[in-house]
Amino acid sequence: MTLAVDVVVMAAGKGTRMKSTRPKVLHRLGGRALAQHVIDCAAQLAARSVVVITGHGADQVEAGLQPPRPLEGQVATKLQFVRQEPQLGTGHAVQQAAPVLPADGVTLVLSGDVPLTRPDTLQALLDLCGGERLALLTLDMPDPTGYGRIVRAPTADGSGAGHGAVRAIVEHKDATPEQRAITEIYSGIMAVPTRLLSTWLARLDNQNAQGEYYLTDVVKFAVADGLDVQAHRITDAVQVAGVNSPLQLAELERAYQLRLAQGLMEQGTRLADPARFDVRGELTCGQDVEIDVNCVFEGRVRLGDGVRIGANCVIANAVIEAGAVIHPFTHIDGEKAGVSVGERALVGPFARLRPGAQLGTEVHIGNFVEVKNSTLAAGAKANHLAYLGDATVGERVNYGAGSITANYDGANKFRTVIEADVHVGSNCVLVAPLTIGAGGTIGGGSTVTKSTDPGALTVARGRQVSLRDWQRPTKKPA
Repeated sequence: MTLAVDVVVMAAGKGTRMKSTRPKVLHRLGGRALAQHVIDCAAQLAARSVVVITGHGADQVEAGLQPPRPLEGQVATKLQFVRQEPQLGTGHAVQQAAPVLPADGVTLVLSGDVPLTRPDTLQALLDLCGGERLALLTLDMPDPTGYGRIVRAPTADGSGAGHGAVRAIVEHKDATPEQRAITEIYSGIMAVPTRLLSTWLARLDNQNAQGEYYLTDVVKFAVADGLDVQAHRITDAVQVAGVNSPLQLAELERAYQLRLAQGLMEQGTRLADPARFDVRGELTCGQDVEIDVNCVFEGRVRLGDGVRIGANCVIANAVIEAGAVIHPFTHIDGEKAGVSVGERALVGPFARLRPGAQLGTEVHIGNFVEVKNSTLAAGAKANHLAYLGDATVGERVNYGAGSITANYDGANKFRTVIEADVHVGSNCVLVAPLTIGAGGTIGGGSTVTKSTDPGALTVARGRQVSLRDWQRPTKKPA
């Protein structure tokens, strides 16, 4: 297939059954808008352009969708929008896109609420089109109610109308009882030479039960013009399943997650239960990765060889290097700054790593420890109930339970530097900006406001006072 491909995405509908103020195509599946899945698929096909037809909530839709990220070595796909106002049917929608579709290519028509069509399926459809014929994606359904039926001519031997050339698509509301008995349905996806599509769009009318301009009428025009009409029939209903309600969205979410889970397991990743696994972005795994139940991965996450993720973790925008263990109930969210966890590090349970946390080799971050915008060098440990914010922590530091860096004065943030081999006792407050010199020790319960010398013991707390024979107050009688 050498002809340029231009993708048209139908995204003008209101989606009233979603019962939401958000346009239907912006509802999220796997962390991305439904229509974004369709747009991103275009990059897999090396499409020249994507034209999104908007209507209901057009401003929101156009603001909420992004150009697809091109594959390595691939020219970026151009994203543009056209509006359909008012919405007068699928044919009318594509008529709005026709002026921006170059005549030298193939137009691939997709639906913004059908997110799970595989690129290889669409490539097969494009190959069937070949720049010369109209190609339709079809599916056999046990209950085809509501879908347009594929009407075929009898085969040459007269064996029936179910296997011959495609003669028409008849919408359900316009179908006869005999046509409604047909189980092969049109998916809403077609590939067509653009030079022919433009002429057929000009011939559309709205003489039908709905008073709309149907894109499917191009089939009868192709037949009338003596053009070959082919159908690429598939059996995987998920690929052409649309979203019209929250229930259907939830069903497709599970189908999508199972598809991702199966792909990871085929590559060697061990999932404790594929049904309790969610990726809402991109997850890449090395060899021998193990992921327990109820884990959620968001944004872009990379897990190195031998990484183990405990149950009920939420991990977003992070790189976790080989051999690291993330214990249960840990929350990692790198946002834009990212989080990195070094080789053989141990994190959690119940730990929180925030943007800018960078953990070196064999760092230990224990239960109820929070790290934000801080670097911990190899072998550093903060094992219990602690906070490290805007800190640079050296090798082999032991950071005590209940200790914090006081990095914010109410207006500005300051950095704390803890040099190598420092021991910070329990329940300490390090008031930034300051530096704790290498090999130093901070006595438990200290509030440190000045930098310390290397190797020094620093104790900053009030002198203990004990009063003998002191009596507690007693409650006075009523």
